Amino acid sequence: MTGTGDPDAGADGLDAAFTETVRRTGASIGALYLLAPDEQLLRLHVMCGAPVELAAPWTRISLASPAPVTDAVRDDRLVWVGSQEEMARSYPRAAITLPYPLALVAAPVNGVRRWGALLLMWPATRPPYMTGRERSNIASSCRRLARALEEAADGGRPLGVKGPPRVVPAGTGHASASPAMAMADFIERLPGGSCALDLEGRFTFLSAGACELLDSDADRLLGTVPWQSLRWLDDPTYEDRYRAALLSREPVAFTACRPPDQWLDFHLYPDASGISVRIVRTGAQPPPVPAPHRSSRSATPARAGQLYQLTHLAAALTEVVGVQDVIDLVADQIMPAFGAQGLVLSAAEAGRLRITGHRGYTPHAIAALDGLPLDTDFTPAGRALGSGIPAFFADQEEMRRVYPQAPLVSGKHAWAFLPLIISGRPVGCCVLSYDHPHEFPAEERAVMTSLAGLIAQALDRARLYDTKHELAHGLQQALLPRTLPAVDGLRVAARYLPATHGMDIGGDFYDLIRLGDTAAAAVIGDVQGHNVAAAALMGQVRTGVHAQASSGTPPDQVLARTNRLLIDLGSDLFTSCLYAHLDFARRSVTLASAGHPPPLLRLPGGDSRPVAVPPGPLLGIDPDAVFPVTGIPLTPGMTLAFYTDGLIEAPGVDLDDAIARLARRLARADDRDLEGLIDDLLGNVGTTGQRADDVALLVLHHGAGHGR
Repeated sequence: MTGTGDPDAGADGLDAAFTETVRRTGASIGALYLLAPDEQLLRLHVMCGAPVELAAPWTRISLASPAPVTDAVRDDRLVWVGSQEEMARSYPRAAITLPYPLALVAAPVNGVRRWGALLLMWPATRPPYMTGRERSNIASSCRRLARALEEAADGGRPLGVKGPPRVVPAGTGHASASPAMAMADFIERLPGGSCALDLEGRFTFLSAGACELLDSDADRLLGTVPWQSLRWLDDPTYEDRYRAALLSREPVAFTACRPPDQWLDFHLYPDASGISVRIVRTGAQPPPVPAPHRSSRSATPARAGQLYQLTHLAAALTEVVGVQDVIDLVADQIMPAFGAQGLVLSAAEAGRLRITGHRGYTPHAIAALDGLPLDTDFTPAGRALGSGIPAFFADQEEMRRVYPQAPLVSGKHAWAFLPLIISGRPVGCCVLSYDHPHEFPAEERAVMTSLAGLIAQALDRARLYDTKHELAHGLQQALLPRTLPAVDGLRVAARYLPATHGMDIGGDFYDLIRLGDTAAAAVIGDVQGHNVAAAALMGQVRTGVHAQASSGTPPDQVLARTNRLLIDLGSDLFTSCLYAHLDFARRSVTLASAGHPPPLLRLPGGDSRPVAVPPGPLLGIDPDAVFPVTGIPLTPGMTLAFYTDGLIEAPGVDLDDAIARLARRLARADDRDLEGLIDDLLGNVGTTGQRADDVALLVLHHGAGHGR
């Protein structure tokens, strides 16, 4: 359905459903995340109860990252975190950047498609559990949100994930838009208080007594945040107390010294509309541990929010695996953190800077910048790498004075060149650029410089990982069959999917062996592990099975002799294997198993079931092992499906139930298209699903007189 409706109307409907959900659940903070079109990224779309700046580390979250909202979407379940301790156990990275007493729930927002996730937060004073009724209400609210999103899309007003997150009123209290309204909120919260802050941390009301204690006029303070307008409060410690009150919704107190020697106690009382602050003089004795005093240096300390964001980014950089992961993290999280519009990430290779990733640049600009020598004077990258000192240019004129050609090539207006160096060795260069002139305050330069060291470490590790992965993946691809032989009377299809964790390789294998004109052998196996050793042993097993099968060895002896081969090799890895001998002349299939899941048989009428094959022990354990043999008729129109355990194993799922479900999928699939049939058997495992194990699948369809 198409339409030309007003996009604001769709947003209004969603906002109403969202704020009503937050109000009905009694949550202090709410956030709605929507899936990006590729369904690999969650973006913060709208929130209430807190400023967007507070959520800066979590405005964009990769679906593969460990977080409550990603688990809710990925696993299609409600995720409850009842305390700060539970957060530290289950989501340590989130706990680092959210060190406040609170409880939260993340729930999937699903309708005709996956839309995203709802996040709700409460003070830690609420019970540390959720009742069944609460869970039901939240699930109903998520369905309402999904309907609002679908109605907007059907009406031609799709609510995309582009643009910055929005903040909507929480629906309780009223916005403190003027001193008079702020006074009303203040009186309701704290009789006889001294001043009030809104949720952004700005002064909205000050009494005469507050102005006297703060030694400043109300006109100068209203609309400002304390740690910017009062220099003696410009310390991350004090801003962190505000954040603690805002997030925990509990009273917070701290003591600060107003120069030269007046100590003041600040008591913060938060609610959904803002924070009331009572300021009183401290007793004659100062506190035992004075608050840090302002340094005489011109550099200002980093804001508490920036420090938490730096901590979050540092934790994220420790978890990246490959070079593309580093590029995506810098582009998705570090660029927005500094408001940059352009990125060039280069790696030092053979004396040159090779661009490994970029954002916000034209192909022409990238072509001109790629492959520059490490000591180039075309851009500041060479000098930054040589000296190890970052270079910052606030506008084109500043850049043009030293590097006249650089602004013409990039078309940007401000740049930060961050050398990536480890123990004096250049790893590469990270360039953040801006479409408009941009000043780089001392605290921003300090944070960027700190991040550059972390990016260098992550990039160096990622390049090493990618090199190892390419070698291992090449080894595995060389050991798996490139094509399967054509066998008269059989149509064949096969698929291999690596695990999505680890080195992306494994020991699963399959093969089809032509044995003259009237017979063939099919084999599938699974070597323990997901590394180079598993891939290498897989090649030895496949070669051993192929050699035994080609010599006409019966199925049980093929496994027995391969078993002795593995024991002689002295490998400490075990292998499961299923071998099938297809005799077209006798119209029979003979099977033997070494601890492998049973094959599935689909008869011409569509009836499907697992074949009962008594399994022998895994290969490589017992040199005298015996492998029982099972025979079934080879009927025209029948289909056999061989698979590895990565297709059926899942936490908390009974293996027999999983095999039965797979058999039902086989029964429903169309056997005229074996590639499509494999897609049906793989299901979500083959598309967006996360795989803890690799998967191999081999499907044979017998139709007399039909080749592959």
